[in-house]
Amino acid sequence: MSAATRIPVAKPWLDDREVAAARRVILSGWVTQGPEVEAFEREFAAAVSAEHACAVSSCTTALHLALVALGVGPGDEVVTVSHSFIATANAIGYCGALPVFVDVDLDTFNIDPALVERAITEKTKALLVVHQLGMPCDLDALLSIADRRGLPVVEDAACAVGSEIRWNGRWERIGRPHGVIACFSFHPRKLLSTGDGGMLTTGSAEIDARLRLLRQHGMSVPDRARHQAATVVFEEYRLVGFNYRLTDIQAAIGREQITRLPAIVSRRRELAARYTSRLENIEGIVAPREPEWARTNWQSYAVRLEASLDQKTIMQRLLDEGIATRRGVMNAHAEPAYPAGSWRTTADGLARSEEALRTSIVLPLYHDMTADDQDRVIATLVRAVSR
Repeated sequence: MSAATRIPVAKPWLDDREVAAARRVILSGWVTQGPEVEAFEREFAAAVSAEHACAVSSCTTALHLALVALGVGPGDEVVTVSHSFIATANAIGYCGALPVFVDVDLDTFNIDPALVERAITEKTKALLVVHQLGMPCDLDALLSIADRRGLPVVEDAACAVGSEIRWNGRWERIGRPHGVIACFSFHPRKLLSTGDGGMLTTGSAEIDARLRLLRQHGMSVPDRARHQAATVVFEEYRLVGFNYRLTDIQAAIGREQITRLPAIVSRRRELAARYTSRLENIEGIVAPREPEWARTNWQSYAVRLEASLDQKTIMQRLLDEGIATRRGVMNAHAEPAYPAGSWRTTADGLARSEEALRTSIVLPLYHDMTADDQDRVIATLVRAVSR
């Protein structure tokens, strides 16, 4: 199978506009965090209707900073899911805290709100909830629990830029945020890509200021302010911070990417609807569905296989035909990095998380995917499960 006929699982939408944006910054002489980052933050905040946005080097660093800013530390617990990219659990571990894993709902791959309350103890410091594969989790139910228990909610919205939730009778973008902080990724598999990078949004000016201090070594005066000062300025280091900055080169690319967001979301929803209409009645395949209160950006389209079908075999059959797929979302608790004692769960266990990993397959989905490409994926998948 030649590379020209291979269908990738994902592909960012980048062209000469991003090339020109990066070139402009490179030739400006200012390439680290500076005016482009400031503009990117303003434009991203406007795109998701957030009051504040703080750019960082990745969503992993965003999650870490969010928990640090909320005071999570050694001896604390954070309730979250195992069924997520390992960065979700890692961010908790970076703080010296213990992740407490709650099982997921198989229809959405998101945390099951009905199980959250029994995971909370006197050590619980926060809820870290994931909008998995771009599908919004049930924030209404989760925030009700958090409010009742006096806990902050951090949204791992790595995949969810452009997704929406119906809130108080109207549609609102994920990232407003509805919890205290929402964290986004600009990895190449996400809808918007800067190569890598992340963003935190919040409604709190105080938290935003703390995030900005933490991302740059705890430095009291940002580089650009010091360079533009008409008098000599000596900075202070008020706390132990991190080097989690985004560069102006990446931010310039991000600014171009933001202008594409409406078209990207529209196209992905169109492709996802086409997948569902063709697959929902195929024996052996369970197509994903949105809750009536959610509009996902379809960052990934993951089907589930009936238990009698072997996930790896089906994926290999597709790969043999030049079609790349990925297994479903990983489970942190099943990885060597998280041995027994480094996490806990409730008496409910994590059976659905394990079933989701074992039975789900992410199909190719990207902005410039053609109808012929998609037809080929569908036909090959149907043949693979029918054999």
